[in-house]
Amino acid sequence: MSLGLLSIVVSLFGLFVAGLFYWRISRIKVIDEKAKRVSQVIREGAMAFLNKEYKVLIIFAVIVAVLLYLFINPRIAVAFVLGAFLSGLAGNIGMRVATLSNVRTAEAVKDNIKKGLQVAFDSGSVMGLAVVSLGLLGIVTLYYLFRDPQIIYGFGFGASSVAIFARVGGGIYTKAADVGADLVGKIEAGIPEDDPRNPATIADNVGDNVGDVAGMGADLFESYVDSIVVAMVLGALGLGIFGAKAVVLPLAIAGGGILASLVGNLIIRLIKKGEPHNILNVGILSASGIMIIFSYLATKYLVNQSLSLFFAILIGLIAGLIIGFITEFYTSAKYKPTKELSKASETGAATNIISGLALGMQSTIVPVLVVATAILGAYKLGGLFGVAMASVGMLSTLGITLATDCYGPVADNAAGIAEMAGMGQRVRERAEELDAVGNTTAAIGKGFAIGSAALTALVLSISYAQIAGLQFIDLNSPFVLVGLFIGGLLPFIFSAFAMKAVGRAAYAVVNEVRRQFKEIVGLKEGMAKPEYGKCVSIVTSAALRQMILPSLVAILTPLLVGVFLGKEALGGLLTGSIITGFLLAIMMANSGGAWDNAKKYIEAGNFGGKGSKPHEAAVIGDTVGDPFKDTAGPSLNILIKLISIIAIIIAPLL
Repeated sequence: MSLGLLSIVVSLFGLFVAGLFYWRISRIKVIDEKAKRVSQVIREGAMAFLNKEYKVLIIFAVIVAVLLYLFINPRIAVAFVLGAFLSGLAGNIGMRVATLSNVRTAEAVKDNIKKGLQVAFDSGSVMGLAVVSLGLLGIVTLYYLFRDPQIIYGFGFGASSVAIFARVGGGIYTKAADVGADLVGKIEAGIPEDDPRNPATIADNVGDNVGDVAGMGADLFESYVDSIVVAMVLGALGLGIFGAKAVVLPLAIAGGGILASLVGNLIIRLIKKGEPHNILNVGILSASGIMIIFSYLATKYLVNQSLSLFFAILIGLIAGLIIGFITEFYTSAKYKPTKELSKASETGAATNIISGLALGMQSTIVPVLVVATAILGAYKLGGLFGVAMASVGMLSTLGITLATDCYGPVADNAAGIAEMAGMGQRVRERAEELDAVGNTTAAIGKGFAIGSAALTALVLSISYAQIAGLQFIDLNSPFVLVGLFIGGLLPFIFSAFAMKAVGRAAYAVVNEVRRQFKEIVGLKEGMAKPEYGKCVSIVTSAALRQMILPSLVAILTPLLVGVFLGKEALGGLLTGSIITGFLLAIMMANSGGAWDNAKKYIEAGNFGGKGSKPHEAAVIGDTVGDPFKDTAGPSLNILIKLISIIAIIIAPLL
């Protein structure tokens, strides 16, 4: 059986297992009727947003596909459409299973927390397996259809285009609803999180699915396929060095990663006792260990050289784990940085925000050193192809790391449903414990995404230079310097648009929540029902409207620079955007994660607990961190790869 056919079989098996998990979750009976109704409202709101977002994306995809067909290459247009379609499909699958699982997780924690963990993790596994299986299936299909890896850049372009809209739109939605709910509910009205009296509660829970499931899924689908595609292209260009099978080595590693993720998933299922966070870590580390063994065998069999590429893959895998654990160190309330941030809240919101910003800036040191070391080590072992394979290695176990990420929003929704449906304090506390772990796993997932984005974007930019015929980028050239400045500026402008969009949408939510508390008699006392649909409608419209500008800035800037300033300036733009985008993404993700967990640490009874002055300051810090970690920050991963792929696509025109 050929390696391509094996990759297809593994992909289909991954989808089959994802289907089994979906079926298992759907079979769980929901006893609490009120919880079932709340869950149904959340599901309807999430799917309504996704359907409206897809209408915008379809129009965009059709326009771009026609332009690619007419001016670039008809086969690239086909690849683009398939990439966009499969990315959207993966997000849709994840959204459906997450909104099915939230209430079932709340039901499961009635018995014990391990049952709730398993339901939420199964939900995340559906998303993780759908992303890696559909991504690998699409790439293998296109490769054996066209036999030209460079055509598959179109697949990455399609995935990146959907990801930028999904990440920005979903991020605006979730954080506008979250900030609006917190500012009025917690601070002004003094009611708990997810209290059914808060009109923005349903929109907030819908946002968890829209941003942290569909958005994150599209984000990592794009990271995953881009890393494989660029490695295949470089493998094809370096046939004389590594042998003819080097071009399919990335496919083998990706297929092995799916199988390793499935084994890690099984190990998590077999562990009966322990803290949720430790159980998930055992699964991730087990999958990584299996992946190391598989990578050794794959490189030894496929590449007619020494084991240098195995060590390059190993470097990427270890670098991803280190970045993940460093992210956990800076964002988890178990460690010193977030505890110090909580303590800073004792003197008010200003010191909380100052400390949070400083924490995020400081947290860039180790990831930069790790990525720099990984680049140098992988390049020494295998040249540019080695660096590309390090990126593939970093994301090889995405099937399980994404599962631990997407489990978090399900647990968060479960806690919200428990509160709104009055399922009892014990259910709420157990779901909140799962949610707290989810915050940390989400931060680790963002760390993986940022690290792999830096490696992949670097190799993409070098690939652009080769395709455009640039032997080197001359720093004495004024055009290159201008490109560097524009590239360095782009992540800041992009982030500013995204964060201002959250602010504008949150402003509308705050005013609506205030209006309802003022005009609906008996709402604060719990004697009247809020108009949840008004907030859902406001956030949906605002998110769809506001996502267009930052997304178009990301897509049009490299095109305009390339056309009007030339290919050298575009090369400078790619370099500048990678440097500032990487640093800014780490800073925002870690500051936001730490602000969130500092708030939860205080809510757990530290520094005065809920309702205290430090808690009020921490809530304000968390609202600042929301668009940092869930809108602008993660979107930068997509930005730096998207502009590189656009540069590669338009290079022949330049």
